[in-house]
Amino acid sequence: MIPRETIERVFDAAKIEDVVGSYVTLKKRGANLLGLCPFHHEKTGSFTVSPSKGIFKCFGCGKAGNAVGFVMEIEQCSYVDAIRQLAQRYHIEIEDREMTQEEKQRQDDRESMFVVNDFSNKWFQRQLHETSEGTAVGMAYLRQRGIREDIIRKFQLGYSPEKAKLWEEAKKAGYQDTYLVNDVDTLIGTGVCLKDEQGRLFDRFRGRVIFPFFSVSGKVTGFAGRLIKQSDKAGKYVNSPTSILYEKKHELYGFYHAKQSIKREDCCYLVEGQLDVIQLVQSGIENVVASGGTALTYPQIRLLHRFTENVTILYDGDNAGIKAALRGIDMMLEEGVNVKIVLLPEGEDPDSFARKHNALEVLEYIREHQTDFIRFKAQLLSDEAGNDPVKRAEMINTIIDTIAIIPDIIKRQVYTKECAQLLRIGEAVLTKKVSEIHKKQLEEKKKKEGYTTATIATATSASAVESVQEIPAEQPLPIAADSPKNQNLQNLIQLIIRYGEHVLFQDSGREIQVGEYIINEMQNDSVEIENPLYRKVVDEYLAHYQESNWVAASYFQHYPDVQLSQFAVDMLADKYQLSRIYAQQMVSENVVREQELPSELDVLPELVQRMLLELKFALVNERIDTMQSMLTEAQKNNDWALIRTILEQQPTLIAIRQQLCKALGNRVILK
Repeated sequence: MIPRETIERVFDAAKIEDVVGSYVTLKKRGANLLGLCPFHHEKTGSFTVSPSKGIFKCFGCGKAGNAVGFVMEIEQCSYVDAIRQLAQRYHIEIEDREMTQEEKQRQDDRESMFVVNDFSNKWFQRQLHETSEGTAVGMAYLRQRGIREDIIRKFQLGYSPEKAKLWEEAKKAGYQDTYLVNDVDTLIGTGVCLKDEQGRLFDRFRGRVIFPFFSVSGKVTGFAGRLIKQSDKAGKYVNSPTSILYEKKHELYGFYHAKQSIKREDCCYLVEGQLDVIQLVQSGIENVVASGGTALTYPQIRLLHRFTENVTILYDGDNAGIKAALRGIDMMLEEGVNVKIVLLPEGEDPDSFARKHNALEVLEYIREHQTDFIRFKAQLLSDEAGNDPVKRAEMINTIIDTIAIIPDIIKRQVYTKECAQLLRIGEAVLTKKVSEIHKKQLEEKKKKEGYTTATIATATSASAVESVQEIPAEQPLPIAADSPKNQNLQNLIQLIIRYGEHVLFQDSGREIQVGEYIINEMQNDSVEIENPLYRKVVDEYLAHYQESNWVAASYFQHYPDVQLSQFAVDMLADKYQLSRIYAQQMVSENVVREQELPSELDVLPELVQRMLLELKFALVNERIDTMQSMLTEAQKNNDWALIRTILEQQPTLIAIRQQLCKALGNRVILK
């Protein structure tokens, strides 16, 4: 492990302009440096480096980060590897903390297993390419499946003969039984060999074509062996046993070869088997991975989500393929992944379909036949339900359960509206049901995680909160991605990142920081923070703000999680400046001359107060719009009780809005 002090030394030494300048030609542009972005094709430079802040930002593709983040992105390496590269560059000695004897042994075991896997992988390849049995059996099978020589070598496919013995070659090379055989208790050992009751070794994969699995960095973690000859006793596929290197539920076949293409295309095609991946890559589609013939798992989804939010599932058009697609949909939606489904023609799988069509034809078919999960489920379940009203109700509830899983409120509301139109059901009814189920899911999750989160409210006083909460809150209107509420909330999070540790004022002799005050105010108004990045910023701030010499901007900018670090850089980047008009509203002078334009720091107390008022104003406005929508729906349904309640509550909210309007001083309400 690299000590935190060493990491901080690397960050202090690594000048962003030097690191980026090694890869990109930079030109001086005011206080910053400008160049062509290395992460996307552009003719006019939009890639900016800020030496003073130690960050880079491309306003074209959106890539942003610090020096470590740049190295990770450009070299496609891990956080630790990037730290090591920069440490070597700046001649900083990395003194890993002293590991315990158990940790040292664990590390030695991992390295030894990687060495054994590498030896085995090369041995399997030699058997395929250089032996008569490998050529006559293994290579013949692969050519029968239409796989070219270059693709065979790209994926490092191999063969394990019936009679040749890997274990003998491994023993001659000095490898121990400990690492050849797998111990189910300690998970030590690769399992390329098996041991019988008499202690004799024999090969696990004999008579099979070998498909190696690679880690993200390209090391062999395990194998899958495909049986060539028909057999009632042996399964078609045999995988490496679970070990400290290989666990089937964590593996995605082809991911190592596909990762760069996935990032470049911002999309991944998910298939079932190894041959599906190989055939699609051979046809020219590289951003494809396989779940390995097993049900999709959360670790696999999270690995994909690190590289893209968009996944298209390509499964067989038979019942098994449909069921597999259904299993994966809910899990991916829960992890925030955008899901499309493509069912191939009956009797086809990605392997056979890719053999019959080139890349353009395959991609054209995908574009024409891909559908979102709602239409996919609705069509499938409608066929099953027929005209049976009970089954139809069950179908609708199934779809609602799926929508409720989605963590992003905007996506939930968009899908709810689409579902209402598709199934011809009142949107208000569906919205209420989805909201109820989602809240229940959140409560269950909170109980498991041992914490509670405040609920959404929209008033600015205790009495107002009480009156508003009397109206059902389960039917919000869809909110645009750039809605005032979301924008104002982001502005406040930006202030926490930029100035979180700055003292805003003193209360009873105690210094109150910017971040502390903002978070307390949002908690007092019961504002729920649904965006996971915003929540992370708040959680990390509350965990560290009382530490001496703690600086929010530096902490978040150098945070080990790349996603959060990049978000922080976005919030620190000066794409926009405080306008003269807005600046005037922050200070008492009637006129602000150009040379006297204040910075954000100059007007920080006023800026914080104003942005909090802006958020409250947006929340109240949103609530009023929601109530108006509910009123329209209630009038359609002749729900007089609800109409009466809404009409009683509307004046209170309108009065609050008027007070906020007056405080803000720049709002004109036309309705």
